[in-house]
Amino acid sequence: MKRLCLLSLALVSLSLPLAAHEGHDHDEKKPLVAPGNTPQRLPDGSVFLPKSAQRGMGVLTVKTVEADVPKTLELAGRVIMDPHLGGRVQAMIPGRIETAGPHGLPAAGSKVKKGEVLAWVVPSSGAIERSNQSALLAELKASQGLAEKRLNRLHELADTVPKKDIEAAESEVASLKGRIAAVGAGLSGREALVAPVSGVLAASNAVVGQVVEPKELIFEVIDPDSLHIEASAYEALPLDQVATATVAVGERSVSLTYIGASRRLREQALPLMFENHATGAGLTLPLGQPVKVQVALKATVRGLPLPMAALTRNTANQVVVWVKTAPERFESRAVQTQPLDGVRVVVTGGLKAGERAVVQGASLISQIR
Repeated sequence: MKRLCLLSLALVSLSLPLAAHEGHDHDEKKPLVAPGNTPQRLPDGSVFLPKSAQRGMGVLTVKTVEADVPKTLELAGRVIMDPHLGGRVQAMIPGRIETAGPHGLPAAGSKVKKGEVLAWVVPSSGAIERSNQSALLAELKASQGLAEKRLNRLHELADTVPKKDIEAAESEVASLKGRIAAVGAGLSGREALVAPVSGVLAASNAVVGQVVEPKELIFEVIDPDSLHIEASAYEALPLDQVATATVAVGERSVSLTYIGASRRLREQALPLMFENHATGAGLTLPLGQPVKVQVALKATVRGLPLPMAALTRNTANQVVVWVKTAPERFESRAVQTQPLDGVRVVVTGGLKAGERAVVQGASLISQIR
């Protein structure tokens, strides 16, 4: 009977599952199960994102492809006027602004033609100065009257008077007429503000009745089809290796042509000049706008080109890219990047070719907790 009881206990013990003793776990990984159907951060740092949530958040992924791209440097720059196709209109004399036509003063953005009168500057002077000019004008007119009478008498006596006396009288009359015209223009004349080139008004600082000083900027004209950018290089740059450049305008990249570099430092930086000639190129960015210029060199680097929207930061302030590892599972990868063209970057480390990287909605995935 005792032997039978021992045999039954042995059978029961074999049928029970084996459990490791305390402190002797076998490091078995338990499957990560996402309870429910809501987005959430899993214990290993990955994100569970159902298909419905992916559609709602607009998550898009692309398959990364390795390629050789130009090595790029990012420089700070600003938009400047094309010196060949742009111009400024400044006042030469102090005075008051008046309109040049029935339509009033042209506003910024208006199209103008070369030689078109944009406004008038009526000269201004003090009371004493104007009285002195008026007195001088009256004196000149009196002298002109006497000179003309003398000339008429000499013409009547032309047979007995030397010809040189008649010529001297004629010269005196002409001189007085010129002086009268000059003084009269100073009293009642006005200066025309003329467009130096054809284009679009980038700035209009004129108001009817406004008093301006000499050299004051009144209008600024630019070519709507020309864009010039000046970039500043604060570190040594191989100028012979500069190929092209790009600048980001919204979500698109505008290509630039390298013109050249100055041979004189300005505020401890070397200015580099770039341009773009295309329809409406000069209207894409306003004058003085600070921009980031991506200067492409002739040397190349191998990596994975991705849109800048694919980059985000984790809690450790690392630059990461979210990778889709399963239909509803995303993992973050810390990456090393270099600028490419203003709207794209090239990933040089931390990501493998063929992986599906999130290029839209990456910032929303990072917010999931």
